[in-house]
Amino acid sequence: MTIQEIQNDIVEEFSMFDDWMQRYEYIIELGKSLPLIDEKYKTDDNIIKGCQSKVWVHAEENNDKIVFTADSDAILTKGIIGILIRAFSNQSAQAILDANTDFIDEIGLKEHLSPTRANGLVSMIKQIKMYALAFQSRK
Repeated sequence: MTIQEIQNDIVEEFSMFDDWMQRYEYIIELGKSLPLIDEKYKTDDNIIKGCQSKVWVHAEENNDKIVFTADSDAILTKGIIGILIRAFSNQSAQAILDANTDFIDEIGLKEHLSPTRANGLVSMIKQIKMYALAFQSRK
């Protein structure tokens, strides 16, 4: 699936919920299915700067696709990074760099987060794009 197709699926899933309490619960559930980062990658180098809670993201390349794993010490944040990893993992560096993140606004996530969590979300997206740029520049 392309990034856009995955993002469309996420938007569709979120549209099934009537209120934000249900959406928060869904985000927390998504965090539970997150492909967990190996403990050896829970280092300061892999912490997302700008998040109020700790979020670790690790990326490696596998057959020209970038595979992300992550974890967080906060359940809601774990769900947020889970959404991003679902959208961007197993994609090429170029596809990640070219992808927009309008789906975040479409599901209303940014506007329903505290300012510090919203900043953290932006930092997570930035870090995912930085990983893609790093892998692309190696070629």
